Amino acid sequence: MTTATAPAKGGVWKQSRTFDPAVRLLFLNQLTINLGFYMLMPYLAAHLADGLGMAAWAVGLVLGARNLSQQGMFLVGGALADRFGFKPLIVAGCALRTAGFGALAFAQSLPMLIAASLATGLAGALFNPAVRACLAAEAGEERRVEAFALFHVYYQAGILLGPLVGVALTGVSFRLTCAVAAVLFAGLTLVQLRHLPVRVSEAPRERRGQFRTVLAHRTFWLFSLAMTGSYVLSFQVYLALPLAAGGTGATTALFVVSALVALAGQLRITAWCRRRLSRERCLVLGLALMGGAFLVPAVLGRGLVGLLLCAAVLSVANAVLYPYEMDTVVALSRGRWVATHYGLYNTVCGIGITLGNLATGVLLDVTGWSAAPWLVLCAVGLVCAAAMALLARGGRLAEGAPAG
Repeated sequence: MTTATAPAKGGVWKQSRTFDPAVRLLFLNQLTINLGFYMLMPYLAAHLADGLGMAAWAVGLVLGARNLSQQGMFLVGGALADRFGFKPLIVAGCALRTAGFGALAFAQSLPMLIAASLATGLAGALFNPAVRACLAAEAGEERRVEAFALFHVYYQAGILLGPLVGVALTGVSFRLTCAVAAVLFAGLTLVQLRHLPVRVSEAPRERRGQFRTVLAHRTFWLFSLAMTGSYVLSFQVYLALPLAAGGTGATTALFVVSALVALAGQLRITAWCRRRLSRERCLVLGLALMGGAFLVPAVLGRGLVGLLLCAAVLSVANAVLYPYEMDTVVALSRGRWVATHYGLYNTVCGIGITLGNLATGVLLDVTGWSAAPWLVLCAVGLVCAAAMALLARGGRLAEGAPAG
């Protein structure tokens, strides 16, 4: 059983107010980041193809540039945050995304669009590890899990609200959407510049051992690889489930159900887990739930009810996992180079998502919409859960466990 302090009771706002202003600002930070990002990015492909008349390969290149720059630079962003402090990287990332979104409003040539897309991706690589490391530090060891649970609620709220705002703005013009998103990030940059406290990494001052310490952490690698399966499975809300559902209305319903389950259930699920389970058992349970979610479409087929139920179970599994996976990253780092660990973790999971999506696509092409793809996805979750259980059984996930 976990020995963590019991979480504060009440709704999202009431619990948020029990944290220091710096933590509350980081909650607002993530809500605004996702609001600005998801009001624009879902409609970028249509703008490029229909508005600018670009070929499909060029659209893919522009979108891929953003993903590559973000996933490829997470480790660098985390390392810079540990060296220069969390605040400078958070502010710099938000400022760069302001510029990137502003450029997307006016860019029409392929080179300019790629440059703007690269800027938006690099921005995420700069602030993403720094935000999580800063939140862990500001919340403190006893309240990290609760802080990350609330963080996930704000994260999901941004995902839910962003496309709704974006579709209204894009109905007027895509340029307006870009302008509003850029203004949001500009405002966020100024607020953080003024109010976010300077928090320097507690890692040792010597820098030569930074990458060696992180890259040589064998247990952290094993944990990251096991957790990669959860990202591959949760990403099927964007890939396999929409393809199976077909139609914009059904796809929208999948996203809405997924976000609403997280918003309504995150704090209750985290409180239940804290009362009854250890951190390690929460990780195993979450991974097993993710795998089990795909038994629903395997049994019920491609009907909308089964797909919605699958999305709901995936969201519950994410609610179980997220606070504890974030907490485990900090625990395994032992407070040393925390942002760098987050950067490496994001990079490993990002590569896993790319490879997993490719494999899922091939599987769907080969087997069609039989039960086979769903059963394979189910097996991925169960294998990852078993791997996590083995790590936990050996005590390797315990806080303070030696690296390697």
